Parts: sequence; C-alpha cells; structure tokens
Amino acid sequence: MLALRRTILTYFCAILFLLNIFYFYLHRESFSSRPQDQHSRLWQQLHPLLEEYKPNCSRPVLRGSAGTQRFDALKETPRPNYVSNVDEILSPMQAAHDGFLHAVYSRKLDRAYAPGTTGIVSSAGGTYLPTFLVSLLLLRRTGSTLPVELFMKDRTEYEPSICETILPPLGAKCLVLSDILAGQDSLQSMEKIKGFQIKSFAMLFSSFEKFLWLDADCVPLYDPAVLLNSEPFESTGLVTWPDFWANSAAPVYFNISRQPEPLSTTRQATEAGILLVSKKTHFSTLMLAAYYNYYGPDYYYILLDQGAPGAGDKDTFLHAAAALNKTFYSVSEKVVDVGNVTPWNAEVAINAGYIQADPIQDYSLTSQQKWRVKDPSVAKPPRAFFVHAGDPEFNPGEDLLGRKLVGFDGKPTRLWTHPPEAMERLGYDAERAFWEATVSVACDMQPAFESWKSKSRLCEQVKEHWEAVFENPDVKVPVFAGS
Repeated sequence: MLALRRTILTYFCAILFLLNIFYFYLHRESFSSRPQDQHSRLWQQLHPLLEEYKPNCSRPVLRGSAGTQRFDALKETPRPNYVSNVDEILSPMQAAHDGFLHAVYSRKLDRAYAPGTTGIVSSAGGTYLPTFLVSLLLLRRTGSTLPVELFMKDRTEYEPSICETILPPLGAKCLVLSDILAGQDSLQSMEKIKGFQIKSFAMLFSSFEKFLWLDADCVPLYDPAVLLNSEPFESTGLVTWPDFWANSAAPVYFNISRQPEPLSTTRQATEAGILLVSKKTHFSTLMLAAYYNYYGPDYYYILLDQGAPGAGDKDTFLHAAAALNKTFYSVSEKVVDVGNVTPWNAEVAINAGYIQADPIQDYSLTSQQKWRVKDPSVAKPPRAFFVHAGDPEFNPGEDLLGRKLVGFDGKPTRLWTHPPEAMERLGYDAERAFWEATVSVACDMQPAFESWKSKSRLCEQVKEHWEAVFENPDVKVPVFAGS
C-alpha cells in the first residue's frame, strides 16, 4: 500500500513538473522578454508606420514669424497664420496624420515598459554630460531615490567611465538609442533622430510606466517622487509646464489633426524641459509625439511654433494629447526669470535661468478657480519646484565661468539674486547647493569626461568663485522663504 502511494505521488509530481514546463513554454515570451527585446520589437513595429505615413507634400513655408509674443491670459487675440502654402499641405498632411493614428490604434503594439515602475528619464551626451552629473547630484540631495535612465544618441556619446563607474552608484544607467534601433535600418533612422527629436523617443523607449522627464539642466528643488503620486498627475497622466510665450501653433495644424482651435487665452506654449508622463494612460500620446518629432524639422516644428522662440519638440506632447482628446494638466503659474538686477533698471534682471511652480500647489489653486495667471492677487504663488538652469548651464567646461559671474561692479557675483519674490519661492539657498555640486563634479570627476580632456584648472576656477562668493561674508545673500 505504501509502495502504491509512493508511485502515485511520483506520478503526480512528474505530471506537475511537466505542466509547469508546458506553462512556462506557453508564457516564455512574457517571462523571458527583456526590456531591450520589447524596445526593439516596438521600434520594428513603429518604424515602418513612421515611414509609411510621411506627409506627401512639400514642407510648410512661413511668410513672417510669430516672434516673441508673450502669453496674455486676459486679452484674447486671433490666432495668427504665417504659413503661406496652407492649401498645398492641408490634405496630404491630414491624410498622413489620419493614417498614422488609424495604424496605431488598429495594431497591437508592444508597450515596452515595466508595469508599476516609476523613475526619471533624461538625455545627455558630450558637453551635456557634466551638466547632467551636477543635476543628478542635486536630485540625490533632495533625498530622491527614484531610478534614472539616461539616453544617449549613439555609441559616440557613450563614455564608459561615466556610464559604468560613476552613474550606477548614483542610481542611474545609460541607454543608447542606436542600440535599440539596431537591425532596422539603424544608421538611416539615427540620421533622422537627433537634437530635439531624441526626447520623444527616449520617453517612448524608457522602461518606466510613470516618469518625470528632466532636461539635463533642469533640477528639482525637492524630492519629485511626490509629484508622481499626487494630483494633478494621478487623474490626468500628463502634466506640462508653461513657456513665456503665447501658443503659436498655426491654424492649419488644428485642421490637420482634426481638433478644435483653442483660444489664445487658454494656455501658454509649453516649456518641455520638465514633463510628467504615465505610459499607461498616454502611450498613444507618446506615439503621436514621436510622429510629430520624426517629421519635426521639416513639418511639425514649423507648424507648431511658426518661428517663435525655442522652436522644437516643446509643444509636440501637449498638442498630441489634445489631438487624441486625452486628459492632461498644464501648470498655470507663470514661468519666472531669475538673474541679476541691472544697475540702470531695478525691475530688469539679466536672465540666468528660470523657475517653474509646484504643480500640486498650482492645481490646488486652479481647482478652486483661483487663476493667478489672470489675477496674481487671488492667492500667494506656489513654491518653486524646479530650476531650469540653462543660461549658463552649470558646466564649468562650457559657459559657466563666463561674464555672468562678474557683477556690474566688476566683482564676483551670484547668478540668481532677482526678483526677490522668486528668491523667496525657492525656499532655500538653491544656488549655493548648485555650486556645491559643481565643485564636486569639477574636482572629483574631471578626468572622466571626454569633453573636459583638453580643459585645465576647472576645479581651481570653480573653487575660486566659491570662495569669492559663498565664503565671503560681504556678499549679500537673497532672502529665501525657508531662511
């Protein structure tokens, strides 16, 4: 009897073992599929669609330019048109746009992200790598433990000492876009994807379900993890921040994409150095944004900006979401210049960067119908959450150690002292933290950067400025809300 039971148990175990093998065989793709494989499959599916639905017409031709028209939330103005060949491009561009969207919705495309994951995505290479390292140190200073994926265009931008030695302990890894595109006319594809275009494809091929996009020179002042788990992101899946300028998309674009033309007072143009994105809810948005960027230089950058400042990828994400009738939240609080006041006008500052608002606090105001963009007196401004430190970037190997570090009195100076209201919104001495990180990068990592190989005395020069400004009690320190 005992022997019979053992025989039955043996057979049962054998059958269970075989069933497990069969199960894993049937599900082998989902268990063994690496993110790289998913990315490659997505590109193999997407690339033919991008090529198939190329606009079959000449590029838009501008007669004039939208120029530097500042956003006005109170005064509605007609949307200007500077495209001179509307009749020639409308039908073919609309047909291509329709065809691409139909193909995306009718085919089962790989999503290429790990469900439930959150992180930060950026791109940098060459002279932007030192800037990114300064930003990464500042991110970790906030206490953030979010993983970071850093995209590079191709292997020429991959620096082993940075990617394999310095970044991993800081919770960041390098991903090479050309590796993802390999095997599908890689060289030809990469010739079409460069500059502004890289961002949309980095987002599409990142492994995170929810992520914060940061340009290499954009830095959060606080741990950004809270933004990914709070309103307005939780209910919309896409949050954008404003530029200084009016939205200048050409009227014909709205016909091409079959969406209503928004009023000029609806929202500003987008400053796309910072974006919050959920792939779960906005995967199709990223697909359409990739299409806009793939044909950006010849078609969509022209239509979406009409020659306005900062033409490029910046408005492709919000307009893609609107074209698909997806929900999104565009931060209402104005972007604010920070810099040094001029001696000839106490109201004017020489720009050295700008701040963007906390979206949670902004949403708290707008959900109560308190629109500071229309009436600043309705409430106190949200705190600053990001600094876009782009003029100059915090890279001593480039323009950081230039003329803006010398005040109008000829002495070394801070970069950010004005306006006082913006300094208060920072909450703490952010510029001091920026320089601490810059000293660390310049003095501890200089030999690692290819773009710094021919540079000398970077550490010494950064330390000299640090001592002259931040260790000098005679240099006036701005007032911060938290100080």
